[in-house]
Order: sequence, then structure tokens, then C-alpha cells
Amino acid sequence: MEIALVILVIAAIFVARSIKVVPQQHAWVVERLGKYHATLTPGLNFLVPFIDRLAYKHSLKEIPLDVPSQVCITKDNTQLTVDGILYFQVTDPMRASYGASNYVIAITQLAQTTLRSVIGRMELDRTFEERAVINTSVVEALDEAALNWGVKVLRYEIKDLTPPPAILHSMQAQITAEREKRALIAASEGRRQEQINIATGEREAAIAKSEGQKQAEINKALGEAAAITAVADATSDAIRKIAAAIQQPGGDQAVQLKVAEKAIDAYGQLAQKNNTMIVPGNMTEVAGLVGTAMALFKGGAGNA
Repeated sequence: MEIALVILVIAAIFVARSIKVVPQQHAWVVERLGKYHATLTPGLNFLVPFIDRLAYKHSLKEIPLDVPSQVCITKDNTQLTVDGILYFQVTDPMRASYGASNYVIAITQLAQTTLRSVIGRMELDRTFEERAVINTSVVEALDEAALNWGVKVLRYEIKDLTPPPAILHSMQAQITAEREKRALIAASEGRRQEQINIATGEREAAIAKSEGQKQAEINKALGEAAAITAVADATSDAIRKIAAAIQQPGGDQAVQLKVAEKAIDAYGQLAQKNNTMIVPGNMTEVAGLVGTAMALFKGGAGNA
């Protein structure tokens, strides 16, 4: 009974050491008698007990690695505290096992030294403006070196750039001065535009006023011309009607009577203006005046 139990335990040990189930997105490196033998892929795998050994286990997922902050010196001799985060992925489990004793420490140290080198070639202002250039430079340098470690560096991101307090205060003062300058420029531009708008409005108003006066003068002239034409037409019609009436029987007597009335009215008005009553010395003067008027009228009618 005891022998059977021992055999059962040994069999269980053999099964446990020979059957391995690898999770998804993982890779296990197997050594046979101390030498690299194979890389187990996800799923069910079999080993030779006591001959094969699981030496390394790697995750094939993307791994974020926090790079510790460090002080870098810029090209213009300014200290700058920089920290970032690195993303990498194991692509070759065998090289990751035997290419470096600890690829995580190797990547971290190389990221720090590369970052110091890149920032050392830039001035302080450029480090804030060209973060993307810094990130790309670090990734390219790390990716080239990490090939021997079986690691693919995906990207590097700077989390924070912190200059010394004195430099930070100077930068804030510079930003404040720049904003004040922009505000003054904007105010002056506003005043200039306001003056331009006022001048433009006054010019357009003067033009509109002159156009209105011009149109008023034109309308007045047209109205006066139309009035003169209407008066002339009316006078012409009246003269034609009078001439036609004179040609009728009794027309001459009517004209003589009208002329006599006008003469008497003229004498009356003259007396009213001079406060003196004027009476013709000889009534034949009135008849002579009427006869003269009729002779002029007939002469004008004969010429017509």
C-alpha cells in the first residue's frame, strides 16, 4: 500500500513537471540541461521532467515604465528637472532572457542618459516647444540599443519639465510682459480702427449730403422749368383763344371795351398810389388811347 502511494506521488510529480499551460500574451523560456532549448507559446506544452527547466517567464504585453526624474543641463547652462514614462514590449523572449541581465534596468538607465544628451543640445526655450522632438530622439536611440535585448521601445513621453524657481519666475514675468504688450497693441489697433470707421462714416455722410443737395437742385430746376413751360403753354392757349374770339362778330367792340376798362383801372390805381385824384383833362384822350391800343392789336394780328 505504501509502495503504491509512493508511486502515485512520483507520478503526480512527473505530470506536474511535464505539463505546462502558458497563458495568453506570455512566453516561457525552457532550458534543457542548462542550455536554451525552446520558447513555450500560449497553450498546453510538455516538458521532460528533471531535464527541462523553466528558466524565464516573459509578458508580451505593452509595459509602461516610469523613468525616475533627473536634473539635465541645457545648452544655455540651465538646470532642468525632467521625468517621463517609457512604453516597451518584449518581442524576442530568448534575447530578453540572455541579452541583458535585467533589461528593465538597462532600458531605464539608457533612457536617462539619452534624455540628458538630447536636452544638452537644446536651449531652455526649445525644450518646452519641442517635446515631440525630444520624445522621438529618445525612442530612436533606445530602440536601436534594445534590439539586442529582445525589446521593442514603442514610445517615450515627458511628464514634466521643471526649471529652477528663479528661471520660472523670470519666465512668468516674460509671459506677463508679452501679454501686456499684446493688450496694448490690441488697444491701439482698436483705436486706429475706430478712427478709420469715424472718418469713413463722415466721408460717406458728406457724400450722401452732397448727393441729396444735388438731387434737390435738379428737382427744383426741373420744377421751375416745368412751371415756366406750363405758364407759357397756358398763355399761348389764352392768346389763341382771344385771337379766335376777336375774329368772331362783335370781337372788335369787345376788345375796345376791355381796353377802355383797363385804362380806367390804371387811372384809378395811379390815383390811389399818389393819394391824388387824376381826371383826364379831355375825355378824347381816353378814346385816343383805346384807338392806339386797337391799332397795335390789329397790327400784331395782321403780322400773325
